[in-house]
Amino acid sequence: MFLTFLISQIFLHDWEKTHNIYCVVETQYTEKTVVEDIAKFLRESRIAKALTNKSVVYESHVRRFWNSARYEEEYKTIYYAVTKRYENGRNVDLEIKINVGVVRRVLDLGDSDNDPTIIPERLAKGLWKDAYDETSDYIMNIITCLILNRPYNVSQVIFDYMVENAKARNTKYIMYPRFVQMLIDDQFKDLEKSNDDILSLR
Repeated sequence: MFLTFLISQIFLHDWEKTHNIYCVVETQYTEKTVVEDIAKFLRESRIAKALTNKSVVYESHVRRFWNSARYEEEYKTIYYAVTKRYENGRNVDLEIKINVGVVRRVLDLGDSDNDPTIIPERLAKGLWKDAYDETSDYIMNIITCLILNRPYNVSQVIFDYMVENAKARNTKYIMYPRFVQMLIDDQFKDLEKSNDDILSLR
């Protein structure tokens, strides 16, 4: 159940429950502890970067993303406008484009478009037993496929939740702040940043 809780903290998309925190699994912190084996498993897993990346998150960057994000079904892409200030003081509006492939590359999730997002119920029930009904489906599927070393399209799941939030009208909230910051930084590393704007992930 600890592994379930841990991965839920990383991938959960509900802002009020968690802040999409990173996971500390380095040997120096986990060696000779009760989580040593789990930490080793996670370090070697295909979701290691998504779990452990410690990008500094800037609240205004993430809020601007969700305030302006729009989804274009024809291109299966989320578009986001960002303002970049140049040395001459001139502001230029630029556009970020995010699709499943970008999420997959930036988070280094090691999956593919051909991987499933739904697994046979018998696999999960056999592995989870009593906890089956207590765990969200996609968290249960991710962990099941990691343990059984089966393919699973984590990138698509994350992107689908991002699309759902981008489509929301006046109900948008800050989802996946750490992942969003990673996606922004991948395309625009030199946006204006302030220490007063850092969002604490805890």
